[in-house]
Amino acid sequence: MLALLTVGPTSTAFADTIQTGASVCNMYINSIGFGAYCSNGQPYLGGAAKPPPTWEERLRGRPFVPCRDFPIPPGIRLPQAPEGKKWVLRVTITDYKLNTYDGGKDAHLERAYVPVGPAEEAQCPFPDYMEPFWYYFKSNYPPPSLVVMPTFSPRVNIPAYFSLTAESAKVEADPKANPGAYSGYINPTHNLSMRALVVEMIVDPGDGTPAFKCPMGVTSVDDPDGYDETKDPDQQINPCKHIYKKSSASQPDGMYTVKLTITWEAFYWIGKDAGGWKSIGTADVTAVQRLPVQEVQAIGG
Repeated sequence: MLALLTVGPTSTAFADTIQTGASVCNMYINSIGFGAYCSNGQPYLGGAAKPPPTWEERLRGRPFVPCRDFPIPPGIRLPQAPEGKKWVLRVTITDYKLNTYDGGKDAHLERAYVPVGPAEEAQCPFPDYMEPFWYYFKSNYPPPSLVVMPTFSPRVNIPAYFSLTAESAKVEADPKANPGAYSGYINPTHNLSMRALVVEMIVDPGDGTPAFKCPMGVTSVDDPDGYDETKDPDQQINPCKHIYKKSSASQPDGMYTVKLTITWEAFYWIGKDAGGWKSIGTADVTAVQRLPVQEVQAIGG
């Protein structure tokens, strides 16, 4: 069953700008999702024996426009823009050198949320020929889907085990099989890819007892709920459990309101020799689940 997603004010975590292949990239994560902005992010498709052209050669005499305006990422709350203006995320390439194929070792990206009107927008145009110098991708988290075992309607005095479905606890794509998903493809050895995983869940069971933390990822991928139906409820490996002492019959609609705080962590990967996935930070998502809890019924009674 899908939980009702509720999002409050958000903060955004950023990784340091990284250089990967011919790109300079900056990444973000917040309570809505994650993504990246890359300069020169589209691949150069020239022959392997031919050196890639410099930025100056690719421009062919046209002016280099170092900035680009993007929509404000979801989850960012800003005050009302001044009359006649709108908020944009302005990303600017700085300290670049046009006589290099990747902007040079000092090139990096600067981000700013700015209100713009026609005059300010004209300061940062985006002509078609600048398209190959940029790449942008993003992903939102899937709606949380709570699993309760051994039955969705727990019984009084019997442990109830909580988990998320595998589909609602990760966002990822195989950077080798599908380099275009959540990634900026550079070449076979430099491919900025991103993924996010749920690493912790705090459960407020709604019955007046304290909330408790549940580490995620402690069960196998092919058995995300960690519940072995051949074993008793007291012999399960999933550490995320709660024992209700009273039924929910007296609660509104006969159900407890379970509150979840789900912590996502985003990672990036920049090639087979880059040392694996690196974390860029975490963000919390809150959700609410209505849960009926029933009395244990005796046989024949």
